[in-house]
Amino acid sequence: MSDILLRPAELEGDFRQLAAWFTILEGEASTELEIVKEYEELKERILLKVAVDVQGELLGFYWACRDMVEPDRAYFYLFVQPEKRRQGVGRWLYEDLALAALDARISKLRVTVWDNSPESRAFTDRLGFIERRHSIAMELALGSFDDRPYDEVIARLEGQGFRFTSMEALGNTEEAQRKLYTLNDATAATIPGAEGEHSWTSFDDFQKRVCQSDWYKPGGQMVAIDTTNGAWAAMSAVIRRPGNDFAYNLFTGVEIPYRGRKIGQAVKVLALRYARDVLGAACVRTQHNVHNLPMVAIDRKLGYHQVPGNFLMEKILG
Repeated sequence: MSDILLRPAELEGDFRQLAAWFTILEGEASTELEIVKEYEELKERILLKVAVDVQGELLGFYWACRDMVEPDRAYFYLFVQPEKRRQGVGRWLYEDLALAALDARISKLRVTVWDNSPESRAFTDRLGFIERRHSIAMELALGSFDDRPYDEVIARLEGQGFRFTSMEALGNTEEAQRKLYTLNDATAATIPGAEGEHSWTSFDDFQKRVCQSDWYKPGGQMVAIDTTNGAWAAMSAVIRRPGNDFAYNLFTGVEIPYRGRKIGQAVKVLALRYARDVLGAACVRTQHNVHNLPMVAIDRKLGYHQVPGNFLMEKILG
């Protein structure tokens, strides 16, 4: 492909186009400022190149970021302009990425592809990737969401000794953040299909990447506390990023001893109320591992409908 060049991306000139491509890949708005900020914060862990033609027009890119939890693993994005596909640009970008990853002592690559895009799935299949996880996406229109029937559930649980509150009401203190981290980490690792994987290396990592992030809203971090013993039993986190008319329910988790008691349902309803009444979102989106049937059932009961999700694909290099 002598008429195509791969080169490092340039902050001035390339990142506006990268933001537009990230918007397509992720299904939500990304801005040049956000992409530049993320790159500058993580550039020691990022592998990034763009493909250009002889006129200098951007044709596509790859962006891979080394995982902090497992340093030999990286998650990546790869995109080629639709009219330039089926010409070998995507494979060339991937082959360059694979070599760069090996040079950086990365032995495992992961990528997510939309589950309604057979072309994307076929591309990763041809490259030798295997499916690790299927996440279904769901969406709830808040304008028609009737949360009143759940008042009885919440009142009953309060009568049993559960306190429903938020990180904001708890002062968002370091002590509360540590308890939120422990609850989030433990419940996320034990949901069906999670395979025991963790999202953060430590509390300090969680505090930096969650509690100190621009999108973190203490009022949208709902928790249920068992007042009989002080245990944090459940949580549900909701955010709304600038530029989006929808909120995102990042995670809802319930500790194993408290599952099956509708606590997850109750804390999620409180998060949805916050998204509607405080964040002013038109709808809420979320994702679930396809094996997490209890949480999928809760969302169907709340009125969510299924929308395109994604496959997590993985390849061991070398």
